[in-house]
Amino acid sequence: MPQYLSPGVYVQEVPSAVKPIAGVSTSTAAFIGVVPDALDQPLAKMTNVVIATGDGTATVFNLPAYPINTASSQVKESAGGATATLKNDTTKSVATATFATAPAKGSKITATVMPSFAAVAAGTPKLVTNFGEFKKFFGDFSSDQKHSYLAQAVYGFFNNGGSRCYVMRVVQEGDIPKFLVNLEAIDEVSIVVAPGLAQDDATGKNTRTELIAHCSVKTQTRFAIFDSAQVVETSNSLDLTLLDPTNASTKLPPNTDYAAFYFPWIQVFDPVAQAPVYMPPSGHLAGIYARVDNDRGVHKAPANEPVLGALDLKYQLSKAQQDGLNPQGVNCIRNLNGNLTVWGARTLGGDANADLKYINVRRTLIFLRKSIDEGTQWVVFEPNEPGLWQKITRNITAFLTNVWRSGALFGTTVQEAFYVKCDAETNPPELRDLGQVVTEIGVAIVRPAEFVIFRISQWTAPSK
Repeated sequence: MPQYLSPGVYVQEVPSAVKPIAGVSTSTAAFIGVVPDALDQPLAKMTNVVIATGDGTATVFNLPAYPINTASSQVKESAGGATATLKNDTTKSVATATFATAPAKGSKITATVMPSFAAVAAGTPKLVTNFGEFKKFFGDFSSDQKHSYLAQAVYGFFNNGGSRCYVMRVVQEGDIPKFLVNLEAIDEVSIVVAPGLAQDDATGKNTRTELIAHCSVKTQTRFAIFDSAQVVETSNSLDLTLLDPTNASTKLPPNTDYAAFYFPWIQVFDPVAQAPVYMPPSGHLAGIYARVDNDRGVHKAPANEPVLGALDLKYQLSKAQQDGLNPQGVNCIRNLNGNLTVWGARTLGGDANADLKYINVRRTLIFLRKSIDEGTQWVVFEPNEPGLWQKITRNITAFLTNVWRSGALFGTTVQEAFYVKCDAETNPPELRDLGQVVTEIGVAIVRPAEFVIFRISQWTAPSK
């Protein structure tokens, strides 16, 4: 019963189990990429470092790094030039150099060391909150192509506004589908990225299909970001028909409103090669998604945003070329007034996806569904009767009202923006007998102003 405090003022009693629904995070990404079991870390290479002075008796010396690449590293005695045998001692977690005979007393022992790293087990997702942690668990920038795709993608994610991601290594791309189940239990993941995924072979096509199923069927709470192929050419010339889904040789993944596709690749600086290289843009885009989500909200389309860290593009596109790609759901990255800018916000398939052709619409629906699902767990095992239906309605209405006020829903009033229906009509006896309580929710999600149109006509001022 309400507790009356004074005439006309009372406090409605609310069960302690009923808590306000809080919006879930939408900016945690999952990166999947190829990382070899053993990988050199050339940026951490130590050259001609003096590690010890001979005392005439010791033959074994510890190295300042573990593990090391024993094939690429060398330890020698400066006086006699004798070299040592290198070993990674997994029991003591130390790398050692062993000489056949003890170096002379007073001689310097120098080392040229190429550190390796102890790889995280394949298929094990690891939380990473900065690039330093990524290097610790998955290695620094390297000359290995597949690994460099992953390293540059994670670096681009943090550089563009991302703050939390899970990284899962595989030994080869064909292993990705069997390990996706390991990501399903990590509830906070909302974006899935496999940077540089192969486009043209059966393994790559199957992997893209499995990633789509992971987002749209297995979890229904995630959104995938796909890269185009690096080279989209015929006879060494740009051929945009290869990005047409009606072309038998298309390089596009299957249509889905749970993924987006970006073209072309971006140019970034490679600290190993000390030169610009082309890299897939998906990691940078995941960071842009996170940046826009945090600054504006998931309802804001992740477009008209700069790609931080990008130096140039593999292909320069005109407005006319983009006009042909946009309806297919190919989101272009363009050089506009000297700024490398994301200039598209379509789901994969574009116009074919009807009401879900925009990225922010699908991601907002994912956000609402997941938030309401997690925020109404107090309902489980409650008596399924009209009182419960009213509590559910009030709980969800309060949440959606806040979402509407944030600008995510269209309408000048809450009645125009959404409705919540949980009553005897949505919960007939046959559903109640099955232990189900059903709530019907309708929302009007804002759509981006994708085309800005001005009508200009000549007007002659009336003479005085």
